[in-house]
Amino acid sequence: MRNIERSFYSKASMYSFFVVMILFVLMWIGTGQFAKIDLMLSGYMVASYIFFIGMTVRLTSWAMRPATREVLKRSFKNMKTKKRQKRNFKSILKTLFDNIILQKYIFKRGIYRGIQHWLIAWGCIGSLAITFGLTFGWMHFRLVDATTYQMVVFGIPAIEMHPDGFLASMIFEGLNITATMLLIGVIMAIVRRIGNKDLQVTQRAEFDLLPLYLLLAMTATGLFLTVSYKLLGGWMHPELQLLHQVTTVMFLVYFPFGKLFHLPIRPMAAAVPMNYQEEVGVDTKKCSGCGEQYSNDDQIADVQSILGAQAFHFEMSDGKQLSDYCTACRRKIRVMSQLNMKSPFGESNGPIQTNNGIHIPGFGRERTEDFYDRNNKGDN
Repeated sequence: MRNIERSFYSKASMYSFFVVMILFVLMWIGTGQFAKIDLMLSGYMVASYIFFIGMTVRLTSWAMRPATREVLKRSFKNMKTKKRQKRNFKSILKTLFDNIILQKYIFKRGIYRGIQHWLIAWGCIGSLAITFGLTFGWMHFRLVDATTYQMVVFGIPAIEMHPDGFLASMIFEGLNITATMLLIGVIMAIVRRIGNKDLQVTQRAEFDLLPLYLLLAMTATGLFLTVSYKLLGGWMHPELQLLHQVTTVMFLVYFPFGKLFHLPIRPMAAAVPMNYQEEVGVDTKKCSGCGEQYSNDDQIADVQSILGAQAFHFEMSDGKQLSDYCTACRRKIRVMSQLNMKSPFGESNGPIQTNNGIHIPGFGRERTEDFYDRNNKGDN
């Protein structure tokens, strides 16, 4: 891999090249060697390639951060450990169901915020999945006979359906369903951010409101397209189609570089309970000072590795790290050091002496005559 990496400017450029090649091959397969390319979707296609390149660059940079790298290394190591496989599998499924599918961590902050976030998240995921599938030609529909449609996935004939059936309606209206979810969630979010005075103090328009406005423009123009050809006889359909394509392209290009980037890295949350959950008698960390269990073995080891990679050294005179002690013992060590007293956990460096000789340390001792003479000289 290192020899291959030398052929590129950086890891991000190497991975971006691989991603583009994979997308190109999948598109070649899905479109029947480019025989079924819809030129009306060319704008979406170019923006989708930019989207995946941007996501690759951002994910590569994110994965190279010391903290992320240690968590990833720990995750792969624990997943390969046989005695932890059952525990890991159970933890991943629980986190996936609770935090990704149901998003309980948001509902804990309020029902309104939970519903709003869930609609935006799954509206985005559904819309992106359908958009990429249609844009790259990974799936399309063909008419088998007058009463039967067939879905073709990567050139392989799949399910057949009646055009007026429930399944066909759900598939054909998939983008409208996800766009409606997005529209409701975005309106809820905008109303909350405009009406909540606490948020007005901390939010930034270019970071917090811009993605909401982009989502609103994209979903509104997309739904107006449906209204145009279903209810208004195609009124302004070409203009609306162009406007929707422009807003969608802007959204896809913005996505990897703005606030919405947290969406693809959220599944990384499954690594936290998998790696750092505590089991009494198995992997709990004991304080080197008082002996109390205060953390997880893997977590403390990773903290020390991350701090070392960033050139933060908190090694004690006895060779132990400050993170080997619980919070209470750390406070005790810090107080002992500030009072220039010997720490009960080993030698520690004393504070810098700032006594200038004028003030005598201690509250129970009287000042000498020199102190008052020096003040009198200053008055004269």
